[in-house]
Order: sequence, then C-alpha cells, then structure tokens
Amino acid sequence: MTDISFNKWSSSSDKGLTEQIGAFVRHHRIEQNKTQGELAKAAGISRSTLSLLERGETVTVTTLIQVLRVLDQLNIMSAFEVRENISPLALARLQKEKRQRARGRSAKKEESSEGSEW
Repeated sequence: MTDISFNKWSSSSDKGLTEQIGAFVRHHRIEQNKTQGELAKAAGISRSTLSLLERGETVTVTTLIQVLRVLDQLNIMSAFEVRENISPLALARLQKEKRQRARGRSAKKEESSEGSEW
C-alpha cells in the first residue's frame, strides 16, 4: 500500500468509507447485471438491507461478507491477511543457530560398534 492511498483512506470519515464500500458493491452488482432483489435473495438478505449497504448505511460485517461472496469479490479479504514480520536481528540469530554443514560418522563410533558382540 502506498503512502498516498493510506492517507486517502485514513483521512476519510467513517461515513465516507461506508459510502465507498457501498459504491464498490453497487458497481460490481451492476457490472454482473443483477438487480438488488436477485443479489439480496442469493445472499440471503432482504433487498432493503442491500439498499442500505449500497447507500453507505450501517450493516453487519456478516452481511457484507455474504454479498461479497455472491459477487465473487472475496479476494478483497486479502487486505486483512495477517503476516508476521521477523526483525532483521531475530533473522540473523536464527541463521546463526542453523547447522552449516553435515557431520560424518566419527571413527570412534564405527570402531566401538564393530567390536561389540551385542
């Protein structure tokens, strides 16, 4: 994410953000040539709830996910992936602890195992 896009979203109001989400949903619904009724039925919600979502009103996250699923837009969920970052110092410590080479069988072990009657 670029600093410009982050600043754009961080300076938006909650209402502005929900309106942007609604515009996204409406755009993809129309692009797929679906009516509000068709999309709402497929998502298992009422048409009025979908209308609220498209206008940027408050709806549940579950409702949004149901609509995104029907619109085949769940790929935007990748923005919410949690990735663990390791610090350079911790990475250096891990690299230092790794084995650097394989050790062959020692001559002592071979002699003692050959001389044993067990």
